[in-house]
Amino acid sequence: MVGDHALGGRLDDVARSVLIIEDDVRIRRVVQMTLHREGLEVAEAASGEAGLRLLADRSFDVVLLDLMLPGMDGFEVCREIRRMSNTPVIMVTARADSHDVVAGLEAGADDYITKPFVAKELSARIRALSRRTRGSEPRPRISIGEVEIAPQDGTVTRAGVPVQLTKTEFKLLGELAAERGRVFSREELLERVWGYDYFGDSRLVDVHVRRLRKKIEADPADPMVVLTVRGMGYRLPE
Repeated sequence: MVGDHALGGRLDDVARSVLIIEDDVRIRRVVQMTLHREGLEVAEAASGEAGLRLLADRSFDVVLLDLMLPGMDGFEVCREIRRMSNTPVIMVTARADSHDVVAGLEAGADDYITKPFVAKELSARIRALSRRTRGSEPRPRISIGEVEIAPQDGTVTRAGVPVQLTKTEFKLLGELAAERGRVFSREELLERVWGYDYFGDSRLVDVHVRRLRKKIEADPADPMVVLTVRGMGYRLPE
Protein backbone atom coordinates (compact mmCIF):
# COMPACT_ATOMS: atom_id res chain seq x y z
CA MET A 1 0.00 0.00 0.00
CA VAL A 2 0.99 3.62 -0.29
CA GLY A 3 0.86 6.12 2.50
CA ASP A 4 -2.13 8.47 2.20
CA HIS A 5 -0.53 11.76 3.15
CA ALA A 6 -0.25 14.91 1.12
CA LEU A 7 2.57 15.43 -1.31
CA GLY A 8 5.00 18.27 -0.73
CA GLY A 9 4.43 21.04 -3.28
CA ARG A 10 2.32 20.95 -6.43
CA LEU A 11 3.31 18.85 -9.41
CA ASP A 12 1.41 20.57 -12.19
CA ASP A 13 4.40 22.72 -13.06
CA VAL A 14 6.33 19.65 -14.20
CA ALA A 15 3.69 17.01 -15.02
CA ARG A 16 0.04 17.16 -15.98
CA SER A 17 -1.10 13.60 -16.59
CA VAL A 18 -0.26 10.18 -15.17
CA LEU A 19 -1.40 6.73 -16.26
CA ILE A 20 -1.53 4.13 -13.48
CA ILE A 21 -1.37 0.50 -14.66
CA GLU A 22 -2.04 -1.51 -11.50
CA ASP A 23 -4.35 -4.47 -10.83
CA ASP A 24 -4.75 -3.74 -7.09
CA VAL A 25 -7.78 -1.46 -6.91
CA ARG A 26 -6.83 -0.19 -3.43
CA ILE A 27 -3.44 1.06 -4.60
CA ARG A 28 -4.97 2.62 -7.70
CA ARG A 29 -7.53 4.51 -5.64
CA VAL A 30 -5.03 5.88 -3.11
CA VAL A 31 -2.57 6.98 -5.81
CA GLN A 32 -5.37 8.44 -7.93
CA MET A 33 -6.79 10.49 -5.05
CA THR A 34 -3.36 11.65 -3.92
CA LEU A 35 -2.28 12.84 -7.37
CA HIS A 36 -5.66 14.42 -8.06
CA ARG A 37 -5.16 16.62 -5.01
CA GLU A 38 -1.99 17.87 -6.67
CA GLY A 39 -3.88 18.98 -9.78
CA LEU A 40 -2.82 16.04 -11.94
CA GLU A 41 -5.08 14.29 -14.40
CA VAL A 42 -4.96 10.58 -13.61
CA ALA A 43 -6.12 7.66 -15.75
CA GLU A 44 -6.32 4.10 -14.45
CA ALA A 45 -5.94 0.68 -16.02
CA ALA A 46 -6.33 -2.64 -14.20
CA SER A 47 -4.31 -4.63 -16.74
CA GLY A 48 -1.42 -4.16 -19.15
CA GLU A 49 -3.69 -4.64 -22.13
CA ALA A 50 -6.06 -1.91 -20.93
CA GLY A 51 -3.14 0.42 -20.25
CA LEU A 52 -1.73 -0.04 -23.74
CA ARG A 53 -5.13 0.75 -25.24
CA LEU A 54 -5.20 4.02 -23.31
CA LEU A 55 -1.67 4.87 -24.44
CA ALA A 56 -2.66 4.21 -28.05
CA ASP A 57 -5.46 6.75 -27.77
CA ARG A 58 -3.68 9.59 -25.96
CA SER A 59 -0.37 10.71 -24.48
CA PHE A 60 0.65 10.93 -20.82
CA ASP A 61 3.52 12.68 -19.06
CA VAL A 62 4.35 9.66 -16.87
CA VAL A 63 3.29 6.00 -16.66
CA LEU A 64 3.28 4.27 -13.26
CA LEU A 65 3.55 0.56 -14.11
CA ASP A 66 3.24 -2.40 -11.74
CA LEU A 67 5.44 -5.34 -12.73
CA MET A 68 3.21 -8.08 -11.34
CA LEU A 69 0.13 -7.84 -13.55
CA PRO A 70 -2.33 -10.55 -14.59
CA GLY A 71 -2.07 -11.65 -18.21
CA MET A 72 0.57 -9.48 -19.88
CA ASP A 73 3.12 -8.76 -17.15
CA GLY A 74 4.80 -5.41 -16.54
CA PHE A 75 8.00 -6.35 -18.37
CA GLU A 76 6.10 -7.11 -21.56
CA VAL A 77 3.96 -4.00 -21.16
CA CYS A 78 7.06 -1.84 -20.75
CA ARG A 79 8.65 -3.28 -23.90
CA GLU A 80 5.45 -2.57 -25.79
CA ILE A 81 5.32 1.01 -24.46
CA ARG A 82 8.86 1.50 -25.76
CA ARG A 83 7.77 0.34 -29.21
CA MET A 84 4.97 2.93 -29.12
CA SER A 85 6.57 5.98 -27.49
CA ASN A 86 9.28 7.44 -25.27
CA THR A 87 6.85 8.27 -22.45
CA PRO A 88 8.70 8.11 -19.10
CA VAL A 89 7.89 4.94 -17.15
CA ILE A 90 8.22 4.39 -13.39
CA MET A 91 7.93 0.69 -12.62
CA VAL A 92 6.58 -0.56 -9.31
CA THR A 93 8.19 -3.64 -7.77
CA ALA A 94 7.96 -5.40 -4.43
CA ARG A 95 11.66 -6.31 -4.27
CA ALA A 96 14.34 -3.64 -4.75
CA ASP A 97 17.20 -6.13 -4.37
CA SER A 98 15.98 -8.67 -6.91
CA HIS A 99 16.63 -9.13 -10.60
CA ASP A 100 13.22 -7.51 -11.21
CA VAL A 101 14.73 -4.03 -11.00
CA VAL A 102 17.43 -4.67 -13.59
CA ALA A 103 15.04 -6.64 -15.82
CA GLY A 104 12.50 -3.82 -15.66
CA LEU A 105 15.10 -1.20 -16.53
CA GLU A 106 16.38 -3.37 -19.37
CA ALA A 107 12.80 -3.59 -20.65
CA GLY A 108 12.80 0.20 -20.99
CA ALA A 109 11.70 1.67 -17.66
CA ASP A 110 13.20 5.02 -16.66
CA ASP A 111 12.99 4.56 -12.91
CA TYR A 112 11.51 2.32 -10.23
CA ILE A 113 9.82 2.52 -6.86
CA THR A 114 9.32 -0.30 -4.37
CA LYS A 115 6.25 -1.33 -2.42
CA PRO A 116 5.25 -0.20 0.09
CA PHE A 117 5.86 3.42 -0.78
CA VAL A 118 4.52 6.65 0.63
CA ALA A 119 3.00 9.50 -1.32
CA LYS A 120 5.95 11.80 -0.66
CA GLU A 121 8.35 9.37 -2.33
CA LEU A 122 6.06 8.95 -5.32
CA SER A 123 5.84 12.74 -5.56
CA ALA A 124 9.62 13.03 -5.66
CA ARG A 125 9.93 10.38 -8.38
CA ILE A 126 7.29 11.94 -10.61
CA ARG A 127 8.64 15.44 -10.05
CA ALA A 128 12.23 14.45 -10.88
CA LEU A 129 11.22 12.34 -13.87
CA SER A 130 9.03 15.06 -15.35
CA ARG A 131 11.54 17.83 -14.74
CA ARG A 132 14.45 16.03 -16.37
CA THR A 133 12.47 15.29 -19.51
CA ARG A 134 11.66 18.97 -20.07
CA GLY A 135 13.73 21.08 -22.42
CA SER A 136 17.07 22.53 -21.38
CA GLU A 137 19.35 25.24 -22.66
CA PRO A 138 20.27 24.77 -26.34
CA ARG A 139 23.68 23.22 -26.96
CA PRO A 140 25.67 22.88 -30.17
CA ARG A 141 25.67 19.71 -32.26
CA ILE A 142 28.30 17.14 -31.33
CA SER A 143 29.83 14.50 -33.60
CA ILE A 144 31.67 11.44 -32.31
CA GLY A 145 32.60 9.14 -35.16
CA GLU A 146 29.36 8.16 -36.89
CA VAL A 147 27.22 9.46 -34.03
CA GLU A 148 25.79 12.98 -34.15
CA ILE A 149 23.97 14.49 -31.19
CA ALA A 150 21.71 17.49 -31.74
CA PRO A 151 20.66 18.66 -28.25
CA GLN A 152 18.57 21.56 -29.54
CA ASP A 153 16.56 19.27 -31.82
CA GLY A 154 16.45 16.39 -29.37
CA THR A 155 17.78 13.98 -31.98
CA VAL A 156 20.62 11.49 -32.35
CA THR A 157 21.78 9.83 -35.56
CA ARG A 158 24.31 7.10 -36.32
CA ALA A 159 25.70 6.99 -39.84
CA GLY A 160 22.90 9.37 -40.79
CA VAL A 161 20.15 7.07 -39.48
CA PRO A 162 17.93 8.41 -36.66
CA VAL A 163 18.31 6.62 -33.33
CA GLN A 164 15.22 6.35 -31.15
CA LEU A 165 16.17 7.17 -27.56
CA THR A 166 13.96 7.52 -24.53
CA LYS A 167 13.93 10.93 -22.89
CA THR A 168 16.10 9.66 -20.06
CA GLU A 169 18.61 8.06 -22.43
CA PHE A 170 18.84 11.33 -24.33
CA LYS A 171 19.29 13.29 -21.11
CA LEU A 172 22.08 10.93 -20.02
CA LEU A 173 23.87 11.24 -23.34
CA GLY A 174 23.42 15.01 -23.32
CA GLU A 175 24.98 15.39 -19.88
CA LEU A 176 28.00 13.35 -20.93
CA ALA A 177 28.28 15.25 -24.22
CA ALA A 178 28.14 18.65 -22.52
CA GLU A 179 31.64 18.10 -21.12
CA ARG A 180 33.40 15.69 -23.42
CA GLY A 181 36.45 14.02 -21.92
CA ARG A 182 35.30 14.67 -18.36
CA VAL A 183 34.64 11.59 -16.21
CA PHE A 184 31.21 11.59 -14.56
CA SER A 185 30.76 9.39 -11.50
CA ARG A 186 27.59 7.35 -11.19
CA GLU A 187 26.58 9.51 -8.23
CA GLU A 188 26.94 12.69 -10.26
CA LEU A 189 24.94 11.24 -13.15
CA LEU A 190 22.20 10.18 -10.72
CA GLU A 191 21.98 13.76 -9.50
CA ARG A 192 22.13 15.35 -12.97
CA VAL A 193 19.89 12.96 -14.85
CA TRP A 194 17.57 11.46 -12.23
CA GLY A 195 17.65 14.27 -9.70
CA TYR A 196 18.67 11.90 -6.90
CA ASP A 197 21.55 12.09 -4.48
CA TYR A 198 22.05 9.80 -1.51
CA PHE A 199 18.91 7.70 -2.09
CA GLY A 200 19.70 6.96 -5.73
CA ASP A 201 20.55 3.54 -7.14
CA SER A 202 23.64 3.25 -9.35
CA ARG A 203 21.93 0.43 -11.25
CA LEU A 204 19.84 3.11 -12.95
CA VAL A 205 23.01 4.55 -14.49
CA ASP A 206 24.61 1.24 -15.49
CA VAL A 207 21.49 -0.19 -17.12
CA HIS A 208 20.78 3.02 -19.03
CA VAL A 209 24.38 3.10 -20.27
CA ARG A 210 23.98 -0.48 -21.52
CA ARG A 211 20.71 0.45 -23.26
CA LEU A 212 22.33 3.53 -24.77
CA ARG A 213 25.28 1.57 -26.09
CA LYS A 214 23.02 -0.97 -27.77
CA LYS A 215 21.47 1.88 -29.74
CA ILE A 216 24.42 4.10 -30.65
CA GLU A 217 27.53 1.92 -30.63
CA ALA A 218 28.61 -0.06 -33.70
CA ASP A 219 29.79 -2.74 -31.23
CA PRO A 220 28.24 -2.34 -27.76
CA ALA A 221 30.82 -4.79 -26.36
CA ASP A 222 33.63 -2.49 -27.53
CA PRO A 223 32.16 1.01 -27.05
CA MET A 224 33.75 3.98 -28.77
CA VAL A 225 31.26 6.68 -27.71
CA VAL A 226 30.23 6.07 -24.09
CA LEU A 227 33.44 4.96 -22.40
CA THR A 228 33.86 3.29 -19.02
CA VAL A 229 36.56 4.58 -16.70
CA ARG A 230 37.06 1.74 -14.24
CA GLY A 231 36.38 2.64 -10.65
CA MET A 232 35.32 6.15 -11.62
CA GLY A 233 32.37 6.31 -14.03
CA TYR A 234 31.69 7.20 -17.65
CA ARG A 235 32.84 9.74 -20.22
CA LEU A 236 32.66 10.64 -23.89
CA PRO A 237 35.92 10.91 -25.86
CA GLU A 238 37.32 14.40 -26.48
